[in-house]
Amino acid sequence: MSVKVSIAYIICCLLVWSSACAQFAPAAGWPGTTALPADTSLFTSWATMCQLQRGYLDIATPDSGFVTFGDEVAATGKAGENGFVSLGDGGIATLTFSAPIMNGEGYDFAVFENGFLFGAPGEAFLEFAFVEVSSDGVNFYRFPATSHLQDTVQIPMTGINCALVNNLAGKYVYGFGTPFDLEDVKNVIGLDANSITHVRIVDVIGTVNNTFASLDMNGRKINDPYPTPFPSGGFDLDAVGVIHSLQPSAQISITNNSIRVYPNPVPALDDFNISLGDEISENSVSVVNSLGSLVYKNPLLGTLSRISTTGWMPGLYFVLVGNQTFKLVVE
Repeated sequence: MSVKVSIAYIICCLLVWSSACAQFAPAAGWPGTTALPADTSLFTSWATMCQLQRGYLDIATPDSGFVTFGDEVAATGKAGENGFVSLGDGGIATLTFSAPIMNGEGYDFAVFENGFLFGAPGEAFLEFAFVEVSSDGVNFYRFPATSHLQDTVQIPMTGINCALVNNLAGKYVYGFGTPFDLEDVKNVIGLDANSITHVRIVDVIGTVNNTFASLDMNGRKINDPYPTPFPSGGFDLDAVGVIHSLQPSAQISITNNSIRVYPNPVPALDDFNISLGDEISENSVSVVNSLGSLVYKNPLLGTLSRISTTGWMPGLYFVLVGNQTFKLVVE
């Protein structure tokens, strides 16, 4: 083999190795982590209702029965306050909210589990779950999940390096949420990423047994501690926290044909107009961003006002004119 061929072969091997060992965000507290503490002010609300479909104690021996720990209430409310509910092998929890979740700037919601530090530095005892979303409560779409954990030897009750997985709930230990960005699914046909009404958590069956294994987006088996034939086996759901939502106070009302907000979308740094019909006598306008923060408030002068978006970040805004609310997109 020539020197040139040998070098090319080595480079190829290094590229394959690098891809196989590629890492994602590390554990909570480590530089570059995406873990969100339960008490961060980013969370504006929490799941209000939960429907459960219990999973098996051990899916390979279905006669063993189903998990029993926790109930629907445990999955609602703020993380750390109502305990948790165990899903079991392949179990499902479907969460609903007081207002739809929307695709805002950055992460939009986070899922909390009860993993704990165990093993080498940066490792923890973790159990994973897929996350799916729906805008109609009927059709659900899964976040693309990736696992670079080895998938040939079964992981026993031991620590896992969370930096080897992405877009799987349960990535972080108790008290820290795994965040999800609706930008990852915004182009899915049949899903309105700006009006997510349901979040579904599906337990990953972490076996390397081909018959029962759960697969990531690349068809790779997702390996986590298995079996866990206990009443509290499988993914333990603590809570789902919402970062960006269409709060009831900011829901879009029926448009009054005598009031127009245009152009919409409006380019960043450009102006948009508010036009009032002659019979409309509103005297002020307010604009809030997707986090509910006020970005503009001024009187309306006459039947036509021009407002600049200079200094506004691209995203979704709500224009409030009297008791009317209009959605405005800044590109």
